[in-house]
Amino acid sequence: MGSPMRYSPLPSRLVRRPWGRAVLAIACAVTASALALAANPATAGTGTGYVALGDSYTAGFGVQPPAAGAPGDCSQSAVNYPHLVAQAKGLTLTDVSCSGATVQNMTTAQYLDQPPQFNALSSGTSVVTLGIGGNDHNVFVDAITACYSADAAAAPIDLGSPCKDMYGSTFSDAITSDAPNIAAAIKQIHKLSPKAKVFVIGYLDVVPQSGHCYPQVPLTTGDTAYVNGIEKDLNSMLQAQAQANGATFVDAFGPSIGHDACQASGVRWVDPGTGTTSPIHPNAAGETEYSTLVQSAFTAAGIS
Repeated sequence: MGSPMRYSPLPSRLVRRPWGRAVLAIACAVTASALALAANPATAGTGTGYVALGDSYTAGFGVQPPAAGAPGDCSQSAVNYPHLVAQAKGLTLTDVSCSGATVQNMTTAQYLDQPPQFNALSSGTSVVTLGIGGNDHNVFVDAITACYSADAAAAPIDLGSPCKDMYGSTFSDAITSDAPNIAAAIKQIHKLSPKAKVFVIGYLDVVPQSGHCYPQVPLTTGDTAYVNGIEKDLNSMLQAQAQANGATFVDAFGPSIGHDACQASGVRWVDPGTGTTSPIHPNAAGETEYSTLVQSAFTAAGIS
């Protein structure tokens, strides 16, 4: 066996800053954050048309070229799915998605140059997409990073499920506890933009449904299934909260099966954790496929 492959460090959050600080531990007061959404309503902006809210999967972290005028910290791409959808549908786009965003950043500033995302909403907004949840409790990156570490010795020989054995339901429990925050965010969108059609966007499939692909994604077969289950739980929570709060859920997970980070270049919609500019994030193809799914949802909702 040759020398071990070096992995591009996963950004803390999805993504707080490119190659950012160490992953934060899971720690969040759910009640306090849900109250913050209700107690600190965003100031309505003056824009109309389509407002895109979300984290790095929406922003298009690492996908070139960068969006003109977007805050540098947000790593927003000019060819992310909001831009592609707006162009295809002839909508006026206000894209305030930002890498590393949590649901709290809907109502609180993320950076000095990135005000609360809900500031972009107004009574004249007609369409809203919300792609958020993976950074709350930093749950998804925490899960992947924790499993990379737990599987360091086991993944090369594909032995067992050390990460699942160590963490059990920790990450899925955190996802469940985030549901009130997602619900509060959707309700606030309806309050600020009462005429808008609201779409909650799910996350793409990151790892395969069976097997593993060391060293591209350094997990055992058992822990690949474990991480896959965590992402399914995240998407299921988002779908449930969308449906319970008057929003349309756009399933990106199902259509992306077979296009995960273990697949060959040209097939995958999510890049692996090494040798790419968007590790464990949608690549350009992924953003394009996202746009196709969102366009279909818009069409079904009567947005031509």
